[in-house]
Order: sequence, then structure tokens, then C-alpha cells
Amino acid sequence: MSNPMTTAVSPLIDTAGSGSEWLARYSDSLMNVFGAPQRVLVRGEGCTVWDADGKAYLDLLGGIAVNALGHAHPFVTSAIAGQLNTLGHISNFFTSPTQVGLAEKLLQLVQAPAGSKAFFSNSGTEAIEAAFKLARRHSTGGRTRIIAMDRAFHGRTMGALALTAKPAYREPFAPLPGGVEHIPYGDVEALRAAVDATVAAVFIEPIQGEAGVQVPPAGFLEAAREITRDAGALLVFDEVQTGIGRTGRWFASEGVLPDAMTLAKGLGSGFPIGGLITFGPEVSALLAPGQHGTTFGGNPVATAAALATLSVIDADGILANVQATGNFLRDGLRGVDGVTEVRGEGLLIGIDLAQELAPAAVQAALDAGFIINATGPATLRLAPPLILTTDQAATFLAAFPSILQAAAATTIGQS
Repeated sequence: MSNPMTTAVSPLIDTAGSGSEWLARYSDSLMNVFGAPQRVLVRGEGCTVWDADGKAYLDLLGGIAVNALGHAHPFVTSAIAGQLNTLGHISNFFTSPTQVGLAEKLLQLVQAPAGSKAFFSNSGTEAIEAAFKLARRHSTGGRTRIIAMDRAFHGRTMGALALTAKPAYREPFAPLPGGVEHIPYGDVEALRAAVDATVAAVFIEPIQGEAGVQVPPAGFLEAAREITRDAGALLVFDEVQTGIGRTGRWFASEGVLPDAMTLAKGLGSGFPIGGLITFGPEVSALLAPGQHGTTFGGNPVATAAALATLSVIDADGILANVQATGNFLRDGLRGVDGVTEVRGEGLLIGIDLAQELAPAAVQAALDAGFIINATGPATLRLAPPLILTTDQAATFLAAFPSILQAAAATTIGQS
């Protein structure tokens, strides 16, 4: 057997083969929890990816808001490789400079008060699980209830699923951890009526991504802060999808200080990492040694990837680009025939269609060389890399009317 160190330039698996061949092998070997993949992707650079058949696509989904700096960003990949060449994994009996440095940087970015802390996980769902346990630790003096929002999505593990509202996700796995109640998103009076001294925590997405990019009314987050503070309940913002510049700000909830915040997705530019930020010494002390943990969370490589991501966003003026390109996209989409509403902030955009064409539009977009996402029968979502340019966005705007026409033709042909 050859020494892998001497063949490092060669792929570890022969990538030859057509997309249809790889999809057949996928069906034979992987569990069917995602359905059939839409394409077999083999390479990416910036905002473009290529499939096994050599076709290029403008990636307007970014791994569902994950690839903040696009694909194969040279600074991020060099940071990952450099860290791997130095120190890859250590247990959490130890720490590393990158872990400490990332915690300090995030606490500074969220403008956390003294006594605030960070915990690192491997995903957004794991960060939510940590926040769920934090809420349970706050369940003293009869605080047995947790409030979440209708149409919320917080993940698929049992605790995160209890907070998630979609019945199709929840019902096959009942009974879920108890005490969670869902109220209408953005409804201040419903929140005020629900929150009292029996509530341990309230979980809110500053913008609901999986629900079709639902933006709450102005003042809702501020009211949630006032209501929870008055009742002694924790306020937890789930910024897994909206954080790290996605909305053109570092965090969608900027200006409202919660008791805890979850992060993931764009934090590592595609390298798996999540995080929980706790604000102030009292909340930060709720989870004591031995009450939570992780094997891989906060490892040197993941935290190096995150530090590199934050550095590029800051140094390259990425937030300004997100605002400019997001405004350009939303303005252009509003003028497309068949679009009834465009929502969102920055480069998190929801598009409502006059007809239930969204799934067909996703397929038509792929055929035209664009990756987009349907969150419902008549709703599309865009969450491209934060480095998307207006020129790249313009190519999608030019193609979008014909994409909708092709989707309509396909839908009519199937009816």
C-alpha cells in the first residue's frame, strides 16, 4: 500500500463518473433522510460551484447561509491548513489560542457585558441544545415553561425539535421534551400574555429563515426584551442563520441585548462550528462544570476557521457589500412579474410567488445555472455567499423571469 503522505496531491477517491452514476451510488449507500440530491457537486470557487458533469452554477444558497465567504476562500483555507499543520484536535481538558481568541472576538462583537462567556459546539442544533439546557437550569421557583414561536425552526435533535414548530418534523418523534409552548411570531400582545413568572425562557429567531424569511414588526425584539426582563425569564436569540453578517449587520438583533445567543452556519465559512454566548455573570454561571460538554466543539481548526472568517468580513468591508447587493437584489426582484412580495435584510431574502411554483422554480433555476431554495409551495429563499457582487446578482435577475416561466410550464404540464 502506498504511503498517503507521498500521494497527497492525488484525490482520496476517484471522482470520475457522471452525475447520474454518482446519484445511483448515493442511493445505494446513504440513508434517505434528505431525499435524492439535486446535483453532485465536485468543486467550488467564490460564488460558483461545478457539478460532476462540468456544469457551473451561481450559488445563491451558500449551503443554506453557511458559505459566508463563498467556496475555497484562500485566506480561510490557508488558516485551516496552517492550524492542521500545527495542532488539529485536542480534548476540552485543554484549550488553544484560537479557542480563546475566538471567544474574546465574539464577546467583543456582540458588545457583551463583563462576565459574559462563550461555549463552542459543532453545529447550530448543538448550540440550541446548550441553550435549552441553560433554560432548564433557569427553571427554578416554578419556572417550568419555555416559549417559542409559531413557524420556528431551531433544529432536529430532541430538545431543538421541541422548540421547532413544524408538525411534520415533530410528530414522528413525540413525545418531545415537555413544557414548550408556541405563540404567534411578532405578536407582542400574545407574548405579553404568555410570559409570566412560570416561564424560564423565550426563544426567538430575529428573522425566521426556514419559515420563508419572516421579518418581525418593528419593535418586537425590544418588546420581547422588556417583557422577559420584567418576568425574570431568559431571552434567547437564535442567530444561527441570521448572524455573522448575513443581514448586513454582524447580528440581526443588534441593539437588543439578550440573555443568550446561538450562532453557527456562517461562523466557520463552511467548516462546522456553532456557539452559545451567555450575557452577564448570572446567566453564564447557570451551566456548571460537568453539566454540558462536547468532544469536538471549539477545536483548534474550527476556531481558526471562524477567526479567519471574522477577519475577512471585517477587513474586506463585507457588511457594506451585503447591504448593497441585498438592496440591489430585493429591488430587482420586486419588479418581476409573478412575484407578490419580497422580504428580508441583507442577503437573506424571501420571495413569495403568485402561484405555487417554488419547487418547480428551483429545478428550472438549476437548469439555468442557479442554486436557489424553496421553503414552501409558493416561497423561495436566497442566502448566497456574502461576497456576491451586484454583477453576479444581475445575471440572476435577468434570468429569473424565464425561470418562473419554465416553472409554470412544467407545473401546467404535470397537472
